Amino acid sequence: MQELTGKEVEVSTFETVYRGILIEIGLSEVHLQSETGWIVVPVEKIVDIKAVE
Repeated sequence: MQELTGKEVEVSTFETVYRGILIEIGLSEVHLQSETGWIVVPVEKIVDIKAVE
């Protein structure tokens, strides 16, 4: 997943899909920068992370 850092991604959870630039993948959180601000998603809620094409 580290190869996606700095690229636009979609982060899917059970509730929603977040879209933004992947800034950091931590042990407990994933940080995205979106057009509206920062998004922090807990790792335990993530179903999938994929690059936007």
